Amino acid sequence: METVVWSRPEDQRAGSPLLVMMHGYGTDESRMVRLFEYLPQEFTFAALRAPMPIGDHWGWFLLDYFLANDFADVISATNAVQGWINSVKDRHSSVTLMGYSQGMAMASTLLRLHPDEYRAVVGLSGFVLNNELLAMTDSFDEKPPFFWGRDKADLVINEDAIAYTAEWLEKNTRLTARTYPGMGHAMSTAELVDVSAFLRHYVLR
Repeated sequence: METVVWSRPEDQRAGSPLLVMMHGYGTDESRMVRLFEYLPQEFTFAALRAPMPIGDHWGWFLLDYFLANDFADVISATNAVQGWINSVKDRHSSVTLMGYSQGMAMASTLLRLHPDEYRAVVGLSGFVLNNELLAMTDSFDEKPPFFWGRDKADLVINEDAIAYTAEWLEKNTRLTARTYPGMGHAMSTAELVDVSAFLRHYVLR
């Protein structure tokens, strides 16, 4: 990855659990950097910038209102992130993923393609990709812990995507699902409190 913002200098990362953080469509890594101070400080946080220019910002793959995508772009972005994770994971005690909006699609796709690589996943105001090729590969020896936070009134993620995401997560993960009325397509302090409790329980204990 060309741009990664770390929460610690390199000489302080060894042996810590790593939380890889992926922003949403049309934003950048600063959206995730702002969360560092609200999450358990035992982690090393790495906020990645997506590779595709979207106006003055960035995205992981092209997306429209109906969340249609070119799956080749999805796989290209996923492989790039996985390659970067492979280059750093041996320095850490575990790797956990966090994705906001489109970043949740990335995080869940990484989990589906590499189910044994990740301790847990956090998805915020996002979705899981409804894709037949991915569905054919879904196989978990043990259901991974997954936190899904959202506002039911979020107008950005359409109803079909929410329905598929709920079904997939219920079937394939140890799901912790929370809703936050009034939050919209965003992240909230109350949500990050719950995310921190989830991370402490499934990763740090």
